[in-house]
Amino acid sequence: MTDRAAMPELFTWEFATDPYPAYAWLREHAPVHRTTLPSGVEAWLVTRYADAREALADPRLSKNPVHHAESPGARGKTGIPGERSADLMTHLLNIDPPDHTRLRRLVSKAFTPRRVALFGPRVQQLTDRFVDGFAARGEADLIHEFAFPLPIYAICDLLGVPAEDQDDFRDWAGMMIRHGGGPRGGVARSVKRMRAYLVELIHRKRAELAASPAGDADDGAPDDLISGLIRASDHGEHLTENEAAAMAFILLFAGFETTVNLIGNGMHTLLTHPGPRAELQASLARGESALLETAVEELLRHDGPVELATWRYATTQLAIGGQPITAGDPVLVVLAAADRDPARFTAPDAVYLARADNPHLGYGHGIHYCLGAPLARLEARTALATLLTRLPDLRLAADPADLRWRGGLIMRGLRTLPVAFTPEAAHLN
Repeated sequence: MTDRAAMPELFTWEFATDPYPAYAWLREHAPVHRTTLPSGVEAWLVTRYADAREALADPRLSKNPVHHAESPGARGKTGIPGERSADLMTHLLNIDPPDHTRLRRLVSKAFTPRRVALFGPRVQQLTDRFVDGFAARGEADLIHEFAFPLPIYAICDLLGVPAEDQDDFRDWAGMMIRHGGGPRGGVARSVKRMRAYLVELIHRKRAELAASPAGDADDGAPDDLISGLIRASDHGEHLTENEAAAMAFILLFAGFETTVNLIGNGMHTLLTHPGPRAELQASLARGESALLETAVEELLRHDGPVELATWRYATTQLAIGGQPITAGDPVLVVLAAADRDPARFTAPDAVYLARADNPHLGYGHGIHYCLGAPLARLEARTALATLLTRLPDLRLAADPADLRWRGGLIMRGLRTLPVAFTPEAAHLN
């Protein structure tokens, strides 16, 4: 029996600042724990690495909310805020095979190593553009001025959102981030506006493709993602308009906030761990890339962008870690807890940028493994290397205890990350 008196309080603001001691307690005393979430929904939290990895790949845990035996008070309180009212439910995070297999196959073409490599120069261009915006000033908020806009404009480019419309996406995405842990009304309005725009853009691109049906662009560049989805639909893949809009939405949603947090949390970790940060800067100064690559993986493990994996629902009676789970119960795999499990990782609370044995779950596991992980890793490597190289004395401009973390359930990220540094012009003179 769990000693409830000793159990730490979950989902408070103090917990959001540093959830890791509470997760350590759960791993030790209640590794599969039923709790009432702030929304009122009751769900199981899975915190040990072995159980988490198994649950992420268990076909008896469905992604489809139709399997949720929800109470009247919990109706509509799972999933991404606003997606139900905007009719955007038919995306990869809410469906199972065979529909999941079909849709993932269509989108996976956009995230092949070759396609991501071709996108590298654009990511570097965007990165330099945002650093240019504050490099001469000597101070910045790395969330709002850098980590937030970089992935928004990158994913807009990948989707095929015209440059003149991308500022609207930035505004909608900003609303989703600002209110993701609070009232859903503002988020729902932004999601509906985003859906209306995506449907209109799909119609516009379909008309453009019909007028020029030859295939890829004349310069040999691959289609943008929305055009690729339309071509697949028009060539017998049976992609409905709702599926296309939902797919574009989830790629935008999943493709920007995770990367905002990866860059923000990663820089926060480096700024508060001077030894590993100096090690990485020395490696970059030597023109090496190996440590940068393992560093991104360690930052994903140590304080990753996704605290809890997205919702799963038991389709039948089953057991996780010996704990019986009833059909219809929601299950949330706590990636942040699993990735600091001492049963799997040596010195799990320490930061070892060269950690070799690092099969973290930061991007999931199984058939729902994050499709955009290669792009997020590219953006993170580019962002960290550029900041640490161009602004070598970058330092935190606030007491770490004063930083505030957003209070959402799934994502983990900072509200702001104020930094100071010697203005870049002074380094160049």
